[in-house]
Amino acid sequence: MQKAVPTPADLTITPRDRRFGRTEGHVQDRWWNNGNPFATAFFNALSTTFPKGEAFFIESVKAFREGASPKLAEEIRAFTMQEVMHTREHVAFNRRVVDSGYDVTFLDEQVDHVLELIKTRPAIVNLAATMALEHFTAILARELLENPKHLVGADLEAAALWRWHAVEEIEHKAVAYDTWLHATKGWSRFRRWKLKSLMMLVITTRFIPERIKGMLNLLEQDGITGWKAKRGILWYAFGNPGMFRKILGAWAAYFLPGFHPWNSDEKHLIARYEADNPVAV
Repeated sequence: MQKAVPTPADLTITPRDRRFGRTEGHVQDRWWNNGNPFATAFFNALSTTFPKGEAFFIESVKAFREGASPKLAEEIRAFTMQEVMHTREHVAFNRRVVDSGYDVTFLDEQVDHVLELIKTRPAIVNLAATMALEHFTAILARELLENPKHLVGADLEAAALWRWHAVEEIEHKAVAYDTWLHATKGWSRFRRWKLKSLMMLVITTRFIPERIKGMLNLLEQDGITGWKAKRGILWYAFGNPGMFRKILGAWAAYFLPGFHPWNSDEKHLIARYEADNPVAV
């Protein structure tokens, strides 16, 4: 049993209006992540979900902003601004993926299929899904920032984009969760825990397999198929650098009574990013 640590009172969610890959003459290589097709496929497959997915996150959270405290209302506003800019930058990134020779039609259709299913669900269920997905993105973001190995040798503009996105995912990681607490304030603790836990299980059984399908599709376009593709994905995800292996503990923490995203404090990662990327004046 853990005791929930609320969102820090001194936390400021800061929308950073930055653009990446716009420099004249910049060309993003097909295998932009250190020449590694598996690392490249992982990030490319993830990026294709962001533009439409983040629009869904925004709508799910905004649906329950009425009656929110002034602090939460401001955090929802800043969260929305960050997600809008993430969408803009990943649209541009995905365009560069296409320009490098990939067809992302299959990956787009994956996202469209999920969003069609979402339309039939109650708003509170969509908020629970957003909360689970925001936890996924936050723990992936933490691993990305803590372990430089994930982007060593990557295209500098692409790497900068992913680090920028990661730090803002950490910064706003509790907005959907705090909105959920506001929206379900009349619920029992068990009812809250039951729905959020069931939704995380549903999301997990979709999120990981769907990303793997997307990676397989991209790798097939590189001529990497069959067991070679599957073995490479498994090694990348659970061996070295082992992104999914390294987030398992943080993923499991979501099911504990007393969970809150800020039970794990990553403000030091935000501070380090700010020190390394000062705002231009």
